[in-house]
Amino acid sequence: MPIGRSIARFNHYVTNPVTRRFAGRLPGFAIVSHVGRRTGTAYRTPVNVFRRQGGYVFALTYGSSALWVRNVLAAGECEIETRGRHVHLGSPRLRVDPGLAGMPAFVRFVLRRNGVSEFLEMTPS
Repeated sequence: MPIGRSIARFNHYVTNPVTRRFAGRLPGFAIVSHVGRRTGTAYRTPVNVFRRQGGYVFALTYGSSALWVRNVLAAGECEIETRGRHVHLGSPRLRVDPGLAGMPAFVRFVLRRNGVSEFLEMTPS
């Protein structure tokens, strides 16, 4: 896993509540709305996302085992708020790309330093 569980836990309780206030408006960020696959609870998780031809690519900084990723894969859909717009997404596909193709230069640098090579691709539905 690229980023450790202790950092993930800290981000869940401290960083995410702060980030949710602005992530839906900034480039490179979004808030993904998803439903827990066991509880049915609605969640809003700030994430890194990039618009690509035909869809969106999420950089999986905690890997594909992150709860929000598993929830989206199980549901086959989610909604994101990005740059002030709400977009419904479907057809989730995991991919591994050690070369980080298509990522902006600075983002590639940060993702490499954190060992990130997994991505989730989705298309607007």
